Amino acid sequence: MSFSPDTVAVNTPTPLVDAWTASVNFRKRPVSSRWVDFEWDTADVTVADDRLSERVGPVECLVGGEAQWRYDGERIELHPSEGEGYWLNLNSPLPCIFVMWRLEAGDEVPRPVVVTVSYNEAGRMLDAGDHVDNVPMPDDLKAALLAYTNAHYKPEPKKKVKRNDPFKEGAFRRDPGAGAAHG
Repeated sequence: MSFSPDTVAVNTPTPLVDAWTASVNFRKRPVSSRWVDFEWDTADVTVADDRLSERVGPVECLVGGEAQWRYDGERIELHPSEGEGYWLNLNSPLPCIFVMWRLEAGDEVPRPVVVTVSYNEAGRMLDAGDHVDNVPMPDDLKAALLAYTNAHYKPEPKKKVKRNDPFKEGAFRRDPGAGAAHG
């Protein structure tokens, strides 16, 4: 059984890849607020299947006339236990890459902490109160994630739920002798 979301077209077999290197770009966006002048968000994530091990950043760069801060060498790792989260992401209307980031005291620029493609992992981080942004997932990463998910995840078959039917024969049957014994 394979999963093929309408948004992913795979014509050739994709080799199974379980990790990628990513570059994460942050930007300052001006906001209309009396408390703050700007807010940070994840501008984009660029993914490569090379294995850079060194994390570098932040490096200020100009992208389309906009100042952004890039971190290179961030890892996206896949784990078989997150298969359901990958499947949910692939079957969502817009599959995403999720970036959990922090801006701590003394930091001038936010820093990525986790980059993931698991819908469930992103949800757990949001539930914990972490800041998580999402950016659209590139088609080549969708294809690779689909191949990995097909190899490592099989959804549980839907079970027929047996409900308590109040109108079923005998559901409200009372013992006619129960009230007479007290008399």
